[in-house]
Amino acid sequence: MSIDPGNPLIVQSDRTLLLDVHAPLAEEARAAIMPFAELEKSPEHIHTFRISPLSLWNAASAGLSPADVAAALDTYSRYSIPQGIQEGFADTMARYGKIRLLGAEQSGELLLVAEDRAILAEIGAVRSLDKLLQQTAEGFRLRLTDRGSVKRELIRAGWPVQDMAPLINGEDLEINLRSAPGITAASGRPFVLRDYQVEAARSVLGNGGPGSGYGVVVLPCGSGKTMVGMALMALLKTNTLVLTTNVAAVHQWMEELLDKTDLTKEQIAEYTGDSKGVAPVTIATYQIITWRPDKKADFPHFKLFRERPWGLIIYDEVHLLPAPVFRVTAELQAVRRLGLTATLIREDGAEDAVFSLVGPKRYDVPWKDLESKGWIAEAICTEIRLDMPEKLKIPYAVATPREKYRIASENPYKEIIARQLVDNHPEDHILVIGQYITQLEALARLLKAPLITGKTPNADREKIYGAFKQGEFRVLVVSKVANFAIDLPDASMAVQVSGSFGSRQEEAQRLGRILRPKGRNSYFYTLVSRYTVEEDFAANRQKFLAEQGYKYAIQHWGAPE
Repeated sequence: MSIDPGNPLIVQSDRTLLLDVHAPLAEEARAAIMPFAELEKSPEHIHTFRISPLSLWNAASAGLSPADVAAALDTYSRYSIPQGIQEGFADTMARYGKIRLLGAEQSGELLLVAEDRAILAEIGAVRSLDKLLQQTAEGFRLRLTDRGSVKRELIRAGWPVQDMAPLINGEDLEINLRSAPGITAASGRPFVLRDYQVEAARSVLGNGGPGSGYGVVVLPCGSGKTMVGMALMALLKTNTLVLTTNVAAVHQWMEELLDKTDLTKEQIAEYTGDSKGVAPVTIATYQIITWRPDKKADFPHFKLFRERPWGLIIYDEVHLLPAPVFRVTAELQAVRRLGLTATLIREDGAEDAVFSLVGPKRYDVPWKDLESKGWIAEAICTEIRLDMPEKLKIPYAVATPREKYRIASENPYKEIIARQLVDNHPEDHILVIGQYITQLEALARLLKAPLITGKTPNADREKIYGAFKQGEFRVLVVSKVANFAIDLPDASMAVQVSGSFGSRQEEAQRLGRILRPKGRNSYFYTLVSRYTVEEDFAANRQKFLAEQGYKYAIQHWGAPE
């Protein structure tokens, strides 16, 4: 290869790729490497990608070869590629396709095959597969319901499965989007799918053949992931089950479907603690699906997965997929499935479960890319560090670690700052977000604002959300129930007074509440007590946003005299 100091890519021996975003060919290079490398960080100047076994297997599943990977690196690398690294890529990618999953002649069974007898012997030695596989002359037989579990255990053992077994079509359902030229949504507002939403839906559908029809789409909060789900529904035209995070999100899905598709109310049902209807399109919460009377009992609502001949299952906020649902997902491997998320980070580290049970990542767009094109708002992030009151310093010093975090989080000076921030932003619609109910109750009284917590009845929550959207008040105090899948398009500022320890996932979701495009900047303030454990947890939460390209300005606020 020829060395070109103007090229944008630096390939390192630890399998990281550094992309100089200011180089002339940066966008070309990004497009070339994204099929086989995972974006890890995207701050202002240098974006970091990592090539992992999982990312290479995803590339192989999309039809890329080691030669394609090598060509992309050779074309855009600024310096010589470390010796031997590409042979490692080839060896890893060669594992994909060595094991294939096929349909079996016997109903309810599948066949796991490999041409290499040594690989079959290695599979047979995996203890966790003892009860799932039955050895035969051709390879192994397995039950249809164990399809996902086997794939997950094998990917953990370093052997990705090329799943060529057929998918069922489900019962037909005519679904059309109201996005044709000259047609408006039912609300009367214009509706046109964005180019990246169309590309994301088509990337999951693929060519409709073996190995396509399932996967995960990663898009920033506020970029319209729901539209991707509806676009795929319109492409497949089949009975669809949607799983999401809470009742408010269920109702938002229903509203969007009625507004932007030609589905009728009779064709859409809610399956929650409030209502348990089933229709050609059914929208349920993860909570109701995973409810059971006690820890030893079965999950009575798992029957929903077999209520209708589903042809598509959509997992909204797939990074929150509860562990019990993994079991059901394993049983539903014959159904086309779509995972939607703003981040694949799971605090339990179970990303491999999402990839193996729902599917590989099919589409990904960095936050800053959509921000630069005006699809999501530009966010200005500020951390305000404040002193602790003298009377709390000794109680904090002698407290247990968990008590320390709560004392720091409930620093009473935060109420003063929150009030100042609200007064300083008279044009903004503001969310005040926190973890502890007593703190939020005090803030709601101080700011004369409504409060939503986990105890607020669903009907009351929706009334308050509706009033906020209508501009009846401009400040809303919310607990962590507002972290996920809540559409508040006019919110332009968030004040985070406390959070769930160091959750990067939560930080991403909270910022996402204010990223809907409004033709103006959004503001994200985090209040942190100085010289406390809260600083350490805040640093971890902020790391995710810094990696996505959002800079934090830091301000200091001293105690009042």
